[in-house]
Amino acid sequence: MMEEILKAIPVFLSAMLKFILGPMFGFAARLHFVTTVLVTIGAMMTVVVALTYFGGWVRTRIMDRFFNKKKKFTPGNRRFVVIWKKYGLVGVAFLTPLFLTPIGGTLLAVSSGSPKEKIILYMLISASAWALIFSTIIYFVGGEVLPDFVR
Repeated sequence: MMEEILKAIPVFLSAMLKFILGPMFGFAARLHFVTTVLVTIGAMMTVVVALTYFGGWVRTRIMDRFFNKKKKFTPGNRRFVVIWKKYGLVGVAFLTPLFLTPIGGTLLAVSSGSPKEKIILYMLISASAWALIFSTIIYFVGGEVLPDFVR
């Protein structure tokens, strides 16, 4: 039991930064399929809940203090606006595990002014679905496709 928990910690930390790393590192660490799915979902939801409730505080206390004010109309900001206008909160939640990081997707959702409960619910649904899809693909096809150092 303790060995499984110790193997799950790096999987959790990596999935907090990039969602796909959770299933990949879970497979590489030879975690059980269900453990990998739950750890990946837990990692994304940790970031989502933390940034949803404390993102404004972090921005005002830390980011604004240490970083200069940036231009408002940058290519990155325009890209976020285009994604938001085109897909809305459901689309952002759907795209977060695929293209955005859990951090980027949550910041985009929070910056839009969406209700916190909806952000958490949609991100949970998205994380659960994509964790199952990615883990299933990696666990059933990964042995043949992934390099030897991952197996």
